[in-house]
Amino acid sequence: MAGLYQDQPGSHALSMNQTKKMSLPRLEYLQSSQQQHLLCNGLKGIEKESLRISQQGLISQTRHPKALGSALTHPYITTDYSEALLEFITPPFADVKDSLAFLCNIHKFVFDHLEDKILLNTSMPCGIDGDDSVPIAEYGSSNIGRMKHIYRHGLWHRYGRTMQAIAGIHFNYSVPEVLWDALHAHEKPEISLEQYKNAAYFGLIRNFQRQGWLILYLFGASPAICKSFFKSRPHLMEDFDEFDNATLFLPYATSLRMSDIGYKSKNQANLNIDYNTLDGYVESLCAAITTPYPDYQKIGVKVDGEYRQLNANILQIENEFYSIIRPKQIINTGEKPTLALKRRGVRYVEMRSLDLDIFNPIGLEETTARFIEAMLLTCLLQESPEISLEEHHVNNRNQLAVANEGRKPGLTLERNGGSITLDAWAQEILSYMEPVCAILDRHCGSDSFTDALQLQRARILDPDLTPSARILAQMSQNDQEFGCFSLNKSSEHKQFFRQRNLEPSVARQFQSMAKESLDKQQQLEEAQQLPFDEFLQHYFSQK
Repeated sequence: MAGLYQDQPGSHALSMNQTKKMSLPRLEYLQSSQQQHLLCNGLKGIEKESLRISQQGLISQTRHPKALGSALTHPYITTDYSEALLEFITPPFADVKDSLAFLCNIHKFVFDHLEDKILLNTSMPCGIDGDDSVPIAEYGSSNIGRMKHIYRHGLWHRYGRTMQAIAGIHFNYSVPEVLWDALHAHEKPEISLEQYKNAAYFGLIRNFQRQGWLILYLFGASPAICKSFFKSRPHLMEDFDEFDNATLFLPYATSLRMSDIGYKSKNQANLNIDYNTLDGYVESLCAAITTPYPDYQKIGVKVDGEYRQLNANILQIENEFYSIIRPKQIINTGEKPTLALKRRGVRYVEMRSLDLDIFNPIGLEETTARFIEAMLLTCLLQESPEISLEEHHVNNRNQLAVANEGRKPGLTLERNGGSITLDAWAQEILSYMEPVCAILDRHCGSDSFTDALQLQRARILDPDLTPSARILAQMSQNDQEFGCFSLNKSSEHKQFFRQRNLEPSVARQFQSMAKESLDKQQQLEEAQQLPFDEFLQHYFSQK
């Protein structure tokens, strides 16, 4: 159980003087050897969740539309926790503009088959009437389909269904392979390329954990919540101010989705996953998946012949652990994610702290995507000391502070045993990103990365320009409760897509993929399968 609850040996925070002297040594090497162009063409993929709702703003109770294909086997259109929570996935592209165009095409196809339904373009759900109103996603009768459904049942018993209806965007980023070759040869030729990549990816992850609060400040778009969200947990309402009869909020909040009422589950507060090495990460995550948890044992696993959860351990499977950024590897059918990482190393990182942008029809601006790419690259290029248990808690406290009161004037965050104002630290992060943005701009022949950086610099100087502030301002100006504001904006986006036609060839592709996915699910269900208990035992015994 190394790394699960205790401190990591040999991990010490940097002093303030050391921090001031930090540079981008990898960037300096690339520039001195005229190889800075290798920073370009990293692959970007996007995953976007949206709640399917009625025109009255209530969560949909209908099944996943058959015209969209099988949620189990479709590569790009699936569901997350709920049958009503659609998830769209793009392939990875070198130019994020292509990723966004693919995401836009998914939206166009989906809206053509939603009938009278709407996609809610806010992260915090509206139209929820207690846990029972959130239908758990169904994936058919195959063993893998049953496992996905039972896992979601376990989440219900552990955390409630309402929290699982929250939506977000995941930004997947893969460092250019040619960059790995150059850095590996320069820094650590004595170890294998895979070992080097794994260590460098974890360095990127650690730096993002230190600085990732900036994403919540700049792009957080969930400062308010419908009171109906708290029907199953009314005691939590005490922590918020009342905006109107139907809405709660915090005046300086940026992303309540990332607060204690969202993904920051108190059940996992003491879980310290090791991000210092790949082996440590896999070992600590596996320990959480195999360690029984008394409260979950009380729920029971199989009661009266019906599964309530996959197991009674701290985590049922890897995906239950929420982190703002994860190391990822493409998994083979039926393979455990930790095993995929152990066997083939880190393939890309998944940044998970981005709220849906209610002001954009697909929920994500190109400027936002370009900023994130530059920030992730900068995290790779910076020095990245190991994270101690204390620094892990500091990082979590900083993220929570920004989620709840990021726009508060003079807000200070913790760093290296001292404090620093949010705006001073934010400007420092942006200054590190400037040369990276300039290099990316030269490659694409425009100023799109630098422009994205300057847009965020303006938000640091004026918090009223942030999405969270704009949402509250417009709600106030229009005298609208959060649910009404969200429904109106989402209805506008529906009209945006309904007024645009999908290219016939693209439409045929999506129709073909939908049919193929339905056929594939049917084949899975008709094939001979192990008894489910045996299937589960086999899955968890993989080594």
